[in-house]
Amino acid sequence: MAGLEEQESDSAIAALAQSIAIMARLRAPGGCPWDREQTFDSIKKYTLEETYEVFDAIERRAWADLKDELGDLLLQVLFYAQMASEAGYFDIGDVAENLNAKLIRRHPHVFPVNGTLVEAKDAGAVLRNWDEIKRTEKTQTGTEAVKMPAKTSGLDDVPRSMPAVMEAAKLGSKAAKVGFDWPDVQGILAKVEEEIEELRVEVGAPEGVNRTKAQEELGDLMFSVVHLARHLKMDPEGVLRAANAKFRRRFAAMEGEAGGFDELGKLTADDLEGLWSKAKADVEVRS
Repeated sequence: MAGLEEQESDSAIAALAQSIAIMARLRAPGGCPWDREQTFDSIKKYTLEETYEVFDAIERRAWADLKDELGDLLLQVLFYAQMASEAGYFDIGDVAENLNAKLIRRHPHVFPVNGTLVEAKDAGAVLRNWDEIKRTEKTQTGTEAVKMPAKTSGLDDVPRSMPAVMEAAKLGSKAAKVGFDWPDVQGILAKVEEEIEELRVEVGAPEGVNRTKAQEELGDLMFSVVHLARHLKMDPEGVLRAANAKFRRRFAAMEGEAGGFDELGKLTADDLEGLWSKAKADVEVRS
């Protein structure tokens, strides 16, 4: 059995080495013109797209697709590392070594520290240890620490570059660690209702809609709904993606009844509402 595991490991190492070599060849003189002209900024959008395609494959339990999408996501890592190597910043080996050291450092309940394992009885204890180790790492000075901009808030640890829903959830979780949070689900439900009413006032203003104020109130409502999901221990991104998938299924059923997407445009609002109601019932029964 051990021999088989070693063969599988050797095969994986060889395949990864080939992927690294292919990426280097694509970026080398005489390689691919498109690959050669890419920059860190130009491929960011592809990294985000590939990440969401991985999510989609997981949600569909499409394992063959997931294998393919994980390869595309790995390509993004290899691309960034190759460009960094060309610029003299670091290479893929440095990335792997940094990851290995971090995994060992942040799992003291698995990898002994000075010959001693740190106790972690459950996943909660593991997360608490993980957060404490992260805080220790961030307070240590070094070359990388000097390059980082000075922190002005405890929330600076949450990247602004995150998708908005994820950023909102992370901000709330971070603030909750110092006790700034709604006490329970009922509290956040009341906040959601409050924000809906404030938005209703702005939208229904006699003098017309003040778009700036309405946008602010809508943002407050969306922010509160994200934290309702957090209080219910649900992933808001996953919840919204599931709702998107449900809408797709129901809309496809409407198209089927009407004879296609363009045919829907020929129907009245009442006809569309009727098709939507039928799609809801039919799709839910099949589900």
